[in-house]
Order: sequence, then C-alpha cells, then structure tokens
Amino acid sequence: MPKRKRTTPPLTINGSLVTNAAQTQVANWFAQATQTNPKHNYNFDFGYPDSITFEMKYAMYRRNGIARAGVSHAINKTWSDYPMLTDGEEAHKETKIEEAIRVAFKRLAFWQKLREADERSRVGDYAGLIFRFADDKLFSEPVDTVPGGLKGLVEIIPCFEGQLTVSEYDSNERSPTYGQPKSFLFNEASVDRKRANNRSFQLHPSRVVIWSRDGTVCGESVLEAGYNDLLTMEKIIGAGGEGFWKNAKSSPVLSMDKDMNPSSLATMLGVEVTSIADKLDEVIAGWQKGFDQLLMLQGIDAKTLAITLPQPAEFFAVALQSFAASINEPLKILIGSQSGERASTEDAKEWNGTIMSRRENYVKPNIERVLDLLRAVKVLPDIDWHINWTDLTEDTKEERVANAGKLAEINKSMMGTGEVAFTAGEIREAAGYMEPIDGVLPEDE
Repeated sequence: MPKRKRTTPPLTINGSLVTNAAQTQVANWFAQATQTNPKHNYNFDFGYPDSITFEMKYAMYRRNGIARAGVSHAINKTWSDYPMLTDGEEAHKETKIEEAIRVAFKRLAFWQKLREADERSRVGDYAGLIFRFADDKLFSEPVDTVPGGLKGLVEIIPCFEGQLTVSEYDSNERSPTYGQPKSFLFNEASVDRKRANNRSFQLHPSRVVIWSRDGTVCGESVLEAGYNDLLTMEKIIGAGGEGFWKNAKSSPVLSMDKDMNPSSLATMLGVEVTSIADKLDEVIAGWQKGFDQLLMLQGIDAKTLAITLPQPAEFFAVALQSFAASINEPLKILIGSQSGERASTEDAKEWNGTIMSRRENYVKPNIERVLDLLRAVKVLPDIDWHINWTDLTEDTKEERVANAGKLAEINKSMMGTGEVAFTAGEIREAAGYMEPIDGVLPEDE
C-alpha cells in the first residue's frame, strides 16, 4: 500500500498571530504619529509644529505684524495712562509719602518697567521683574530689609521668559516653598543680543516677581492658541508674494530647434557639449536678476509659463478672524479698520470693557505682588496701598455733552405741558459738570 503523502496544514492560527502582530505594530506607529487622533495627524498634514517653544513665539512676535498687533494693542490700551498709588480709596490731597513715592517711581521709570513686563508676559508664558536693591548683597542671596527706604531700590529689570529660567526647584517636602523655584538663572543675551555688556547671574526668588496669570512660571502666551492661524497667514502672504514674483520673472521653458547642432551651440556658448546645461542655467540666472535684462539664444525658443493665482482674501480672512478670537480682540481694532460708525463705536465699547477686566483681573494682581515685595523689604511703608486707575468705560466728554443735549431736547418737547422732565442741575451733571454755575442753583431750577 502506497504511503500517503503528509501535507502541512495551513498556518491559520500562527498566521493569524503574525498578521495581528503586524497590524498592531503598524497601528502603534500610526498612533504615535497621529498622537490622539487615529485617523489624521493635523499638525503633520498642515505643516504645524507639534509643540511651540518660547523662541518660536518670540520670533513670531518680532517678525509677524499681526502677532505684534495682537500682543501690543491690549498693552497700549491697558497702559494708556498710569495708575496712582494712594493711601486709601477716598479722594484726598496728595500726602508727603505719596509725593515721595511718585517722585521715586518717576526716577525708576517704575510704571514703564511694569508695562514692559506686562507686554513680555503676553509673548511668553510669563515675564519677570528683577529688583536690584542697595543692600550690599549678591543677586543669588536672599533679600532682607533694604536700608534707605525708596532710595534703596536702585533698578528694575523686566525680562522675557527666555531670559529668566528656573535653575532649581525646592524638593524638600517639609519646606513651605516645596515645589516652588529655589533659584533662577538670568541670561540677558538669550534674547537681547544688541547690548554691549549682557548680564548673566543666579537669582534668588526673593529678588524677582513673576508676572503671569497666577504669579508662577506656568502661565500661557496669548500667541499660543492662535499660533497655527499666524502660520496660515504667513503661508498665504508668502505664497502670494512669491507667486506674483514668479509670474513677473518666471523661469523660461527652452525648446531647441530640431536641426540645432549641439556642437555648434557649445561653440557659441564657449563650453564643452557636456556643459551646455550648466552654461544655459548660468545664462538664465543672469537674465532673471533684473527685469530689463536681454535674453538671446540662437536656435533656442524660450517661453514662460504663466501661473494663475487665486484670490487669497477669503482664506486669509478666516485665519485672521480665528486669531482675533483667540486673543479676545475685535477684528476691526486688531487690523485698524474703522468702517461704519456704529460698528466701530460698539467695538470700542466692548474693547474698553475687555481692557478694564484685564486691568482688574490680570494687571492689578501682578502690581499687588510687586507692592507686597517692596513692603516686605521696607522699600515702601507697610500701608494698605490702593491702585487707582481711570475708568475706560466712562463716557467721553463729547458723549456726555450729547447726552445732556438729549435731556434738554426732552424738556423742550414738554414745554407745552408746563412741566419739565429734568432740572438744569441734572442736565449739567449729565454733561459732566458736577458743580452748578455760581454756587447752588435756585430751588425752582
């Protein structure tokens, strides 16, 4: 009886295992590439960075006009005037200590330095204010009591996130400052390379105030949320400019006559036959350097390819609107467009309200941290200082006069009834004049 040939069973189980393992590996690769989205890697597809460093945000702030406007507009409006530091909320005549503080702050450019820190905090996740005291100690040493009061404050140094970094954290779990910076490194040259003598030193936390949302280095740049929109606008602007340039001076397409002898062309160009292509590139490059250059090629026909560029306005507008929304700024104010009186007025009122909220919830807490430090080291007297700022939401003088005019018109329309809706004092108050003419108005007025 013939021996039956043994056949190998199909590798169903093992094959499935191998296939599953391969599929799992590929899935892991794609999961890593696409991060949390298993279908699309938007950053890779659209050319956006996976992470944004301070250097990238700083470069965008320095080189992109929309980014600069997004950072600076809120700062210019917030610091359109400087606050006053007063002892108490009630209005009163300036005291001697208030006058001394005002004079010292002017000498130190105090409010200007705080304004600079505020702007720099919008570029990075935070900014810093370094205080140089006349206490005969190093920057790396803790500050105690500064002799001389206001005269003991010598200089205030505002710095970017990239100039002030944490060099050591407090790792002692029993310490009251556990998890907080134990030492900073200040390197002026990391951002500002124009200074002749850039400073670099270790810094004790007691000599610095971090300017951020919560006073820590864990803040957030205003350029972060709209960074992709800024990149999109840069692509559109750059592609448009480059496209128009290419259209104006594009590389020609060369067509050689069928009867053209390469040896004759090489002789005409003064090169070997094998170097014809390189020489033609050189000739074309010289021709492209100027708009009035003449191109002569015997036996070769040169034609240009015209490129039809689409209008990018709609694509640009979408990215611009998205960026304006990310920084909570009306679009017309961001780009300086004031079309339509009512729309502009409403945008301005909304913007003033936004800035007043920013003053109250972001800037004032940072100023108070500065005052706390100056009180702790005895530069300022230990008084409950009040930060008084003008109200940007109040009506302008023109608006107040217009309101008073409306009240007068109402009175005029009621003359036939023998009644008046508003007294003269109320109308003057609506116009912004609290005191009546020549003292108290008669009772019947």
